[in-house]
Amino acid sequence: MSRHLIAITLLPVLAAAQLLDPAKLLSPPTDTWPTYNGDYSGERFSTLNQINAGNLDDLALNWMYRTNIGALRGIGNVQIKSTPLEVNGILYFTIPDHVWAVDARTGEELWHYDWVDHGGHLVGQRGVGMYGNWLYFLGPDGWFISLNAKDGSERWRVQVADSKLQYFTTMAPLVIRNHVIIGVGGDAMDVPGYLEARDPETGALEWRWNTEPGVGEPGAETWPNPGAMEHGGGMTWMPGTYDPELNLLYWGTGNPNPVYAGQGRKGSNLWTCSIVALNPDTGKLVWYFQASPHDTHDWDDVETPILIDGEFRGVRRKMLAQAARNGYFFLLDRTNGENLVSAPYTGANWAKGIDSNGQPIPDPSKEPQPNGALLNIAALGGTNWYPPSFDPETNLFYVNATRGYSLAYLTDTEDKPEGYGGGGRSLWVQSMLEAIDYQSGEVRWRHEFPGKGVNGAGILTTAGKLLFTGDPSGNLIAFDPRTGRLLWHFHLQAPVSNGPMTYYLNGREYLVVGAGDTLYAFSLLDMKRAAR
Repeated sequence: MSRHLIAITLLPVLAAAQLLDPAKLLSPPTDTWPTYNGDYSGERFSTLNQINAGNLDDLALNWMYRTNIGALRGIGNVQIKSTPLEVNGILYFTIPDHVWAVDARTGEELWHYDWVDHGGHLVGQRGVGMYGNWLYFLGPDGWFISLNAKDGSERWRVQVADSKLQYFTTMAPLVIRNHVIIGVGGDAMDVPGYLEARDPETGALEWRWNTEPGVGEPGAETWPNPGAMEHGGGMTWMPGTYDPELNLLYWGTGNPNPVYAGQGRKGSNLWTCSIVALNPDTGKLVWYFQASPHDTHDWDDVETPILIDGEFRGVRRKMLAQAARNGYFFLLDRTNGENLVSAPYTGANWAKGIDSNGQPIPDPSKEPQPNGALLNIAALGGTNWYPPSFDPETNLFYVNATRGYSLAYLTDTEDKPEGYGGGGRSLWVQSMLEAIDYQSGEVRWRHEFPGKGVNGAGILTTAGKLLFTGDPSGNLIAFDPRTGRLLWHFHLQAPVSNGPMTYYLNGREYLVVGAGDTLYAFSLLDMKRAAR
């Protein structure tokens, strides 16, 4: 492996120590955005309110930084899917093979790290993790890399997955005390998934949790034979969340393989398409909830499991909420995995109903068929990887969702199918922003986006009584989170491609969003008015 450091410009701001205070991970983000979701809860709610519903007329573009990687290397459709970290006035963000540090006040490039991969999957890159002075980055081809945050120099690298087996590594590492949690992806190549904890000082393996059980272990009875279990998928390619009081790590797992052809893996196929709670010090499974037993539609369950502390039926509880790709909204007690709510937020006729554990019951007639099975949900599911948000002031869960109709096809009818074994085709798709009452699963309001295309934007809510997201037409939009009323928009050169984030520096709040190959930062023009 080789890599190049290019365009290193050490500005005075870099002379200061780049130490990340671990306490910043335990509170809502303000002057720091220290991890992918801003904090461990996954809420993506900011207590900042300098930018608010009363001064949006003054919100304007402050700076922009264009990566230019696509233009320089002839690569099309470069997208910033990472949510930048902001620590001590510096933003750190990624695309596949690349990490940048830019001044959070001006957008001026400080350094750029360039990794040369060998056969990695360039589907996307969600960002870096940070521990003290060190950054952690996953190259697309299975290499786990540590960088010095001050100058982007490489500390070490260790291989954590084999790209020749079609694993890909796109996630933003999650740092919990002295553990760096990383996962793997891999589509339809019949390899098993896993989650790992790595030592932040050396990259050495601390523990590995496999998404399929071993022979004779609990869960093995949900697979027909060891061969199906050993090739069963269940990837862990999106960051999870963490409760420091319970010391539990929450993670979503991907779909089983073969993807659409389930006849060779009869059973519910644990621990695929599940939310799992693990001990982050040992990797031991504490509880699980399977969102899609025996999935045959490529609806992985890696969507963010948001942690909510609030009331449910008059009782204060520690809960976990997820808008799953299969079209269902789930609310669980995160102390033990007890299901509290299971409700569809978009079409879900693939299921016959809900069982006593709150899990959907697959309808065999809606499994992929050689001549197609008609579903009242888009082929890509009700949502995807882009991050949702929860606003504790409105008690609403927000998700960029899709509704539609699709056909699910079976192309491999053998007893031991391989790979995808089929596919899905959308007949009609409507992108929409939904606000879901977490206590009931009811959709309180919905905004349908005009035009075609699936909306791949994440969501940010703030104490300024604002919700920020994008639409498929390339607009950054602010909504009233209580009513869904559109308050403001700004047209970008490409659709929003990441989760918006915000931070406060030198008396100014910044709103930062990625769209295509460019990072945009907004702030208020009239700071005197903001101070009033």
